[in-house]
Amino acid sequence: MIHRKLGVFVGIALSAFFALPARAADGPQPWQLGLQAPASERMSQIVWMHDYLLYFITAICVFVLFLLIWIMVRYNGRTNPVPSKTTHNTTLEVIWTVIPVAILIAIAIPSFRILYFEDTIPKADLTIKAIGKQWYWTYEYPDQGNLTFDALMLADDKAKAAGEPRLLASDNHVVVPVNKVVRVITTGADVIHSWSLPAFGVKMDAVPGRINETWFKADREGVFYGQCSELCGARHAFMPIAVEVVSEERFNQWLEEAKKKFASVDAPDTRVATAH
Repeated sequence: MIHRKLGVFVGIALSAFFALPARAADGPQPWQLGLQAPASERMSQIVWMHDYLLYFITAICVFVLFLLIWIMVRYNGRTNPVPSKTTHNTTLEVIWTVIPVAILIAIAIPSFRILYFEDTIPKADLTIKAIGKQWYWTYEYPDQGNLTFDALMLADDKAKAAGEPRLLASDNHVVVPVNKVVRVITTGADVIHSWSLPAFGVKMDAVPGRINETWFKADREGVFYGQCSELCGARHAFMPIAVEVVSEERFNQWLEEAKKKFASVDAPDTRVATAH
């Protein structure tokens, strides 16, 4: 009776486990098991590579587990009192050399393709400069009359009122048009930061005195969240990134509004967001 109840419980648990969504909508979700849903071809390729590697990892783990169990059962002192004194087996040595090499080649070829795709920046439709500061981001749109603004984390009560996630919402969003190549230039004003946006497959360090660049092309509209991914001080955990992807018409409208909104705002040297 106990075994039957235990079997039912395990069955229900496994069903619930596999029923959980593998990927969330536009941000991290409670109890999420997989990667965020991709919002660009770049992230789609990363997700494919992740799933592709999972087949190799699973097969290797199962095979090694089988070998361990088989050796413990077949070659323990009770079942094998007279051990073999074999020291060489050419066929076996060739097999365990050739198969790992083949596996590494099968992994290397698609990974090189993805790395080349990520590092080759296509002709950009829009350029954004992200400047990491302790502990907020300053954004510049150099192609749009040097539009500049700061983005600080929203306090918990304001984020809740705005219907945005805690610790991920910022007072000003980076706004970009959908289906356009966005070139992102990163640098740091004080220490090393990192501009990371999981849904786009983007993570680039922002290093003081150095310019790094990356890119993305969002394939659907929405608000996508990220965070600074390089330990940068006491308030590193309160340095979110929020990118809003809109239609080209809405983006042009936002540009006109932003030029007026931020025209008379001088960016301070130091600003600290308050979290509750």
